[in-house]
Amino acid sequence: MDWWKGVIGRSWIYPTLIICANGFFSTMRPSEPFLTPYLTGPDKNLTIEEVTNQIFPVWTYSYLALLVPVFLITDYVRYKPVLLLQGISFITTWLLLLFAHGVVAMQVVEFFYGMVTATEVAYYAYIYSVVSTEHYQRVTSYCRSITLAAATVAAVLGQLLVSLADVSYFHLNAITLASVSLAFLCSFLLPMPQKSMFFHRKGIPGTLPGPDKVVATADLRCQEDQGSAPAGRGPTPEPQADHAKPQNHVLRVLVQLGKDLRDCYSSRKLLYWSLWWALATAGFNQIVNYIQVLWDFKAPSHSSAVYNGAVEAIATFLGSATSMAVGYVKVNWDLSGELALGIFSAMDAGALFLMHFTDNIWACYAGYLAFKACYMLLITIATFQIAVNLSMERYALMFGFNNFAALVIQTIITVVVVDSRGLGLDISTQNFQH
Repeated sequence: MDWWKGVIGRSWIYPTLIICANGFFSTMRPSEPFLTPYLTGPDKNLTIEEVTNQIFPVWTYSYLALLVPVFLITDYVRYKPVLLLQGISFITTWLLLLFAHGVVAMQVVEFFYGMVTATEVAYYAYIYSVVSTEHYQRVTSYCRSITLAAATVAAVLGQLLVSLADVSYFHLNAITLASVSLAFLCSFLLPMPQKSMFFHRKGIPGTLPGPDKVVATADLRCQEDQGSAPAGRGPTPEPQADHAKPQNHVLRVLVQLGKDLRDCYSSRKLLYWSLWWALATAGFNQIVNYIQVLWDFKAPSHSSAVYNGAVEAIATFLGSATSMAVGYVKVNWDLSGELALGIFSAMDAGALFLMHFTDNIWACYAGYLAFKACYMLLITIATFQIAVNLSMERYALMFGFNNFAALVIQTIITVVVVDSRGLGLDISTQNFQH
């Protein structure tokens, strides 16, 4: 008991443990690699066309509609309420997956899953609001590593249960429901932050996460506009005139965010990396969203053994390994970054061609592994190239905007190529178009 009190007494350890537990249980979803076989199997009895052209596109649309308001609300309400909302959305998603039937019900599932993905920003931003800057690198490593470990464990567990224990997809979804429910309970144990990145800020200027440790002048201006707060307490109330018009405070923050975005994208280097980020992430998300449909097309799950879980586990491991390799390879990315971008982007394109033209499911699996590993390598380089020149606040803003741009591109692709109200192409042709 004394040991536990000591842990809680160290301000950064307790929230890190709880947020990591939340990340583990929310990511430990063994049913996810088998979603398409579950929807097209006897449990839901949907056709592959309904899943591809009517159900899956709803996730993209809802994600796009929710991303910007959730991003702003997350910071305004200081993260924890949004983590609770994510937990409720998780539980609702899997309750509907288990017990609801029909196309409309599964479209509602995709809407709530869009809410889940839109609220993921709260998980990665929360920890920075409750720990001091000297712990940022360590807690970031913990939070990201635990989700990669959970994704790998979930995929391996799902594959073992399906292949060796003959567990049904329904029961895999029940296990996932139990896991996300535990994540929801963990959210209640999190301490409520007293500050946030944009709307509720301390008066101490933040420094760059990169080696230069340069203070961003726009962040200082934003802090001066918003006032400062004593250490260890919530934000100090603003003068009476501002208190009478709180909407002006919000408006000033939004205007400052717009100026920061303009300043960030005025750098040609950041603009080029961000453009690649948006285009590549749009294609990557689209492939990941529909890859199970492609696998089911190449080797129908009702007549073939399904190894989706094993493939996802290997892909996650390769992705984490290539991401980690960037930190250890002694390369001047300022000089070699564009070359790496061209080489590995070409390898990604070759992997997509392989998945399109091959009829062999194992070759299709191999193409997916190569595609995901190359993307994870390049997105890590892009993240570093952008983050090293920015403060944490500006990086978070640019990260959010780049992902929003990627989602807009992905939505256009979905409307034109996938949706039944658009071209409604078959899955193999869709893969070639991406």
